[in-house]
Amino acid sequence: MTDRFPGYDVLGKRHTPSWNDKTREVIDQRLAMRADAHRAFTDTQWLTLNALCERIVPQPADRAPAPLAAMIDEKVFEDRTDGYRDGRLPPLGEAWRRGLAGLDAEARTRHGRPFHDLSSAEQDGLLGAVQKGLADHPAWGDMPARLFFEKRAVHDIVAAYYAHPKAWNEIGFGGPAAPRGYVRLQADRRDPWEASEARPGRADQARRENARVGRS
Repeated sequence: MTDRFPGYDVLGKRHTPSWNDKTREVIDQRLAMRADAHRAFTDTQWLTLNALCERIVPQPADRAPAPLAAMIDEKVFEDRTDGYRDGRLPPLGEAWRRGLAGLDAEARTRHGRPFHDLSSAEQDGLLGAVQKGLADHPAWGDMPARLFFEKRAVHDIVAAYYAHPKAWNEIGFGGPAAPRGYVRLQADRRDPWEASEARPGRADQARRENARVGRS
């Protein structure tokens, strides 16, 4: 993965005016989450969920991954809904359990193995069929597989990834701007304490600027 924000480390802001105590508390909780913890799903569902997360958001190999499956499990266990949902989908927990069962059933029917045992190419092929509405195993019930993929799986997994501090460096995000707030909101402008994106031939300059803003 290209380093768009060289030298930037969002966690350097931990003890700066950029974050207040509540922000630090929430970030610490996310960083402390165990990647192997699950309460909402069975062991089989957990294996399928982990494999699905790895295909939706493949993570960089040069750092420990964000615990996406654990974050989804926590969301389902606590029934932490978004406040809205497509009426064609069942409630949060039921949608996830039925969706994981549908993926596993499709994998066994098409390949004779559970989803987590498929190769990456086989998993991507199956997910492509789901996305195109070409998955119709009875395990899905009356829940459209395509809608589960688009409005539940992708939505929740991508949201979990970018809610975790491990993902923030790669997009130059400084975390919740509390109590500071943002001032320069126009396109291609940034506040002095935000990360600098490397421009062609200016990576060293961005690295120097980011070493500074990581402490501000």
